[in-house]
Amino acid sequence: MTDSGGMQKEAYWLKVPCITLRDETEWVETVENGWNILTGANHAKIIKAASTFKIPLKHPMLYGNGKAAEKIITTISGGEVQ
Repeated sequence: MTDSGGMQKEAYWLKVPCITLRDETEWVETVENGWNILTGANHAKIIKAASTFKIPLKHPMLYGNGKAAEKIITTISGGEVQ
């Protein structure tokens, strides 16, 4: 559970379900893909989310594949990364 925007995204990267104690998020794709539930400060919503959260079967690569630095080095060096 968090109210941190950064933590929501980090939870997604680590495949950890997230309950966000806010009414909105800048990471709507984590909610749309079932990895994040928005509850605000509503006690009943928090309890329900915590007791019924199911880990989604799919985990799409929403934020790339982790190889951005390698691509940048390749582009700058004009060749392949050693």
